[in-house]
Amino acid sequence: MFKTVLIANRGEIACRIIRTAKRLGLRTVAVYSEADAQALHVKLADEAHLIGPPPAAQSYLSAEKLIAAAKAARADCIHPGYGFLSENAAFAQSCADARLAFIGPPPSAMLAMGLKDRAKALMEKANVPVVPGYHGEMQEPKFLKQKAYEIGYPVLIKAVAGGGGKGMRRVDRHADFDTALEGAQREAKAAFGDARVLIEKYITAPRHIEMQIFADSHGNAIHLNERDCSLQRRHQKVIEEAPAPGMSASLRAEMGAAAVAAAKACGYVGAGTIEFIADGAGGLKSDGFWFMEMNTRLQVEHPVTEAITGLDLVEWQFQIAAGEKLPLKQDQVPLNGHAVEARLYAEDPERGFLPSTGKLIALQFPSGEGKGLNLRVDTGVAAGDEVTPFYDPMIAKLIAHGRNREQALSVLANALDATIVAGPRSNAGFLAALCRAPEFREGSFDTGFIDGHLEELGASPQGMDKAAAALGARELLTRERSRIAAAAEREADAARSAHISPWDADDGFQLSGPRRQIVPILADGQKATAQVIQERSATAVSIDGIAAASDAVYVLRRGRQTKVAFRDLSLDEGGDGAGGGIVRAPMHGKVLSVLVAEGAEVTRGQRLAIIEAMKMEHTLVAPIDGTVSEVAVAKDDQVAEGAKMILIVAKE
Repeated sequence: MFKTVLIANRGEIACRIIRTAKRLGLRTVAVYSEADAQALHVKLADEAHLIGPPPAAQSYLSAEKLIAAAKAARADCIHPGYGFLSENAAFAQSCADARLAFIGPPPSAMLAMGLKDRAKALMEKANVPVVPGYHGEMQEPKFLKQKAYEIGYPVLIKAVAGGGGKGMRRVDRHADFDTALEGAQREAKAAFGDARVLIEKYITAPRHIEMQIFADSHGNAIHLNERDCSLQRRHQKVIEEAPAPGMSASLRAEMGAAAVAAAKACGYVGAGTIEFIADGAGGLKSDGFWFMEMNTRLQVEHPVTEAITGLDLVEWQFQIAAGEKLPLKQDQVPLNGHAVEARLYAEDPERGFLPSTGKLIALQFPSGEGKGLNLRVDTGVAAGDEVTPFYDPMIAKLIAHGRNREQALSVLANALDATIVAGPRSNAGFLAALCRAPEFREGSFDTGFIDGHLEELGASPQGMDKAAAALGARELLTRERSRIAAAAEREADAARSAHISPWDADDGFQLSGPRRQIVPILADGQKATAQVIQERSATAVSIDGIAAASDAVYVLRRGRQTKVAFRDLSLDEGGDGAGGGIVRAPMHGKVLSVLVAEGAEVTRGQRLAIIEAMKMEHTLVAPIDGTVSEVAVAKDDQVAEGAKMILIVAKE
């Protein structure tokens, strides 16, 4: 076994690897960018090395810096986690050249399976069923458009080197193909440095089912059952579970055998995932699944497999990389109960799930201890940490394990209800609603389920939560009174000699009836006026919690956050009024392109600019008909959330 491991990653996966490595007696070495100097994974490791500025290209994606750090720390192996360089064959080879064991597959297997077009060709030779489509080298737009027509719409455009939904577009009409191709190629180039794409037939009722496989260097390969990852948004997984609802033992064996055959076909060693697309119409069936891609690394959702098997997959990774044989044979792999994982993100479901950055004013997870709950929380952040625009905005993964699917979903939903996130917005309430959605509970869902139920799940504009705003105003007044009282206490001599009458009170004192105070506030940037009534028998409003910052309070109610602050009447802090023509940046990000110039006539809904945040593109459109009077940004500018980008003067 190894002695020292360098974890070439950050966040929750780095923390998760550190836990297992320490249990195995390994010395752990973390790396961090300047943005992560105080990060949790840095604090948990035995030692840590700075590898560069915040942009990933200059830190976590620098193979040279990672290997230099490993040598400086006298590490004998590198664990890449997932994302970043985890599926980079050149990095794996560089580790081998530096005599550092790479905790992952050999470079040859990564090359064979890392590019979707090559992988599909290899699978066809191994008699593994493959989705119909074009996987060739020709990338001329007119040629690709013709291939899409021949395959038949709807089709998927997918980045050859992609993953995580980046560089992927669904196209339903021939007329929309050109715009979709342009966006997919641009996003693929930014995320993976490779703009090439392939075209596949889109299955209309798809289920995303993947098999966790392991192979050793002695020729043995097995699967550890399947995971269902069909609940997706923008082709990114939201909730994963194991086993897959509706999966029979015979179909599991058939899909598992196909997955093992795929692994052996590329000479695989280590942990990997074979992803299948299944036709969910009429239930899962033998002739209704096709190979989609292979992930040559550990998956984000691996904890649900650990929950139903009782195994530690990271421990297996270390053992196999050290040359050991697989610990179990296929017929020894357990399958106990049901597990469900939810990805808690700093994002705003009411604004198209835009990433939400900023300081975590409060962060609290429920504990299953003493409550009969089987709940696991994997996180890489703590209260006080900053969610930055440089990396994936995942806050944590919550994993529930139960005797059956119904119990696991209930445990997870209740845990999400009890989770407190203040500062950046989160998708906690959305996830809880998803866990309780009747059709999902019944097992009637596919990859389009979320998009078809956005309003029921609360993922659409909800308007101001007036009860939360009022509670926030009351909390602000309470804090202000405490501040005044503390100031008076510090002036002890003056306070003792002062004569304070009811007429001097700042709390809306009046001779009869309850005390009322009118408070001008900002609730999530919207102007409002709260009437705070001070009486003993006030009606209680159920809330999840209140967190305080220096200039505001955050009221959490039903998984939804409302930020409340005093409004300075001398300033126009309320933002832009209804129908206003100011287009602001919806999040921190980089301006990829500006599509209009000053003086241009625009119509409501017209595309104005494209911003990139977290390696995903977001298009800004005109809120009104009018004339562009100002363009405040240019291509490649970095913009902060709320920054003015374009001003439109309405037509008279």
